[in-house]
Amino acid sequence: MAKKQLEVLNALDVAKTQWYHFTAIVIAGMGFFTDAYDLFCISLVTKLLGRLYYTVPGAEKPGTLPPNVAAAVNGVAFCGTLTGQLFFGWLGDKLGRKKVYGMTLMMMVICSIASGLSLGSQPKAVMATLCFFRFWLGFGIGGDYPLSATIMSEYANKKTRGAFIAAVFAMQGFGILAGGMVAIIMSAAFKAAYPAPAYAFNAAASLPPASDYVWRLIVMFGALPAALTYYWRMKMPETARYTALIAKNAKQAAADMSRVLQVDLEAEPERVSEENRKQFGLFSKEFLRRHGLHLLGTTSTWFLLDIAFYSQNLFQKDIFSAIGWIPAAKTMNALEEVYKIARAQTLIALCSTVPGYWFTVFFIDRIGRFFIQIMGFTMMTIFMFALAIPYDHWTHRDNRIGFVAMYSLTFFFANFGPNATTFVVPAEIFPARLRSTCHGISSAAGKAGAIVGAFGFLYAAQSKDPAKVDAGYRPGIGVRNSLLVLGCVNALGVLFTFLVPESNGKSLEEMARENENENEDGNGNEITEMGVRDSRTVPV
Repeated sequence: MAKKQLEVLNALDVAKTQWYHFTAIVIAGMGFFTDAYDLFCISLVTKLLGRLYYTVPGAEKPGTLPPNVAAAVNGVAFCGTLTGQLFFGWLGDKLGRKKVYGMTLMMMVICSIASGLSLGSQPKAVMATLCFFRFWLGFGIGGDYPLSATIMSEYANKKTRGAFIAAVFAMQGFGILAGGMVAIIMSAAFKAAYPAPAYAFNAAASLPPASDYVWRLIVMFGALPAALTYYWRMKMPETARYTALIAKNAKQAAADMSRVLQVDLEAEPERVSEENRKQFGLFSKEFLRRHGLHLLGTTSTWFLLDIAFYSQNLFQKDIFSAIGWIPAAKTMNALEEVYKIARAQTLIALCSTVPGYWFTVFFIDRIGRFFIQIMGFTMMTIFMFALAIPYDHWTHRDNRIGFVAMYSLTFFFANFGPNATTFVVPAEIFPARLRSTCHGISSAAGKAGAIVGAFGFLYAAQSKDPAKVDAGYRPGIGVRNSLLVLGCVNALGVLFTFLVPESNGKSLEEMARENENENEDGNGNEITEMGVRDSRTVPV
C-alpha cells in the first residue's frame, strides 16, 4: 500500500508562491549566471589570444590558436565540468545540498581569478596555466548544475516548480549577455585609449601591448557575481527533502521549513523511522525497473542537445565570419576584432537566447515539459536544415541578415525548448536520495555532447578548400555540411524525448514513486514470489 506523504513535504508542495521562492531563484540563479559567463567568455577572446601569442612576424594574416591549443582552451572547461557534475552530484546526495553548494562557488571564484592571472610570457606557459585553471573552474561549475537544480526543485511548490527551476537556468542567458557586454566595454575602452591601425596596414602596431590586459580582465570578471552570492548561499537552510528523507531528521526539516514558510509544522518522527530501512541504490535492479528508461531519456536528450547548442555558441564567431558579418581579421586591429565578435554574440543573446529562456519560464507549467522539448528539438531541426540546404543562398551579401535571423531562431527554440527542459526534468523524476546523482549523470552526458560539439565542430566547420582553411587545420566538411549534421542530431533528440516522462503538476515523491513500497509495482500492487497481488482484493 502506498505510504502517506510527510506533512512537511506536503506543505512545500501546496505552499503559495512567497518571497523565499524568489530569493532562492536569485541565489541559485547567480551561480548559473557565473557558470554561463565563465564557459562562454572564452569564445570572445580566443581570436585575441591567437594574435597575442601566435602571430608570425611578416605573415599575411594575424596569428590564430593552433588546432590543438584552440581545442584545449575551448574544451578543457567542459572536461572539468563533466567530472564536477558526476563528483558533486554524488556528493550532494551524501553530504547534503547546502554543504557542497559553498564548495563549488568558492572554487569558481578562485579559479576565475587564477585563469586571468595565467603565468608567463611564452605561449606554452600562458596556455598551459590557462587550461589548468579553466579545468578546475569547470570542475566547480559542474557541481553547480545538479545542486542548483536539486535545491530549487526541493524548495518549490508543485504548481510552479517548473517555472522556478527554469528561472534558475534562465540566468544562463543573462550570463552569456553579460559576457558580451563586458567584452564590448573592455575592448571599446582600450581601443579608445590605445588607437591602432588594421593588421593589413601595420601588423606590429595593430596589437597594442595593453591588449594582453583585455582578455585577462574579461576572464576574471566572472569571479565577481560568484563572490557576491557566497554569503547568501551559506544562509540558506538545507532542503526539507534531504533533511527528512535522507538525513532522517523530520524534526529539523519541520523547523527549517516552518521558518521559511512562516507556518507551524509538526515533525513526524515515527513516520521517518518506519522508512529507515534498506532502499534500492543506483545500480540495483529495482532502480533499473523503475527509472532505467528515464535516466536513458534524460542523458541521451541532454547529450544530443549540447552537441548542437555548444557548437553553435562557441563557434558562432566563425559562422559570422564565413557569411561576412564579421570582416576579415587582417582588416581590423586586435581590439576592434574583439569588439565586433562581442557585439555579434551579444546581439544574438539579446534577441534570441535570453527571450527563449524566459518563454520557457512562462509556459513550462502551462503546456508541460514534454511538449516544449519536442517542439524545441523539432524547430531546431527545421531551422538547421533551412540554413544548411540553401547555404550558398545565405552567403550572398543581400541575404546575410536573413541568415542571422534564421540562425537566431535556432537559439530561441533551443532555449524555449530542450536546453531548459533537459535541466528541469532530471531534478523532478528521481528519488531524493539519488536526485542530485542522477541529475549529475544527466548533465555530465550533456557536457560529453558539448565536448563533441566543441572539438568536432572546430575541425568539421573548416572549409573543404585547402586554400581557405585556417592555419594549422586540415580541410573539413564545411559549415554547410556541419549544419546538416547538427540538424540530424536535433532530429534524434525528438525521438529520445519519448523516453522522458511528463512531470508537470505532480509532486516529486509521486514522480519518483517514493510513496510506494519497494515491493509494489507502479499501480500499488504487491510483488511477491508468486507474482503480483492486486492490492484492491480483500482477504477472506
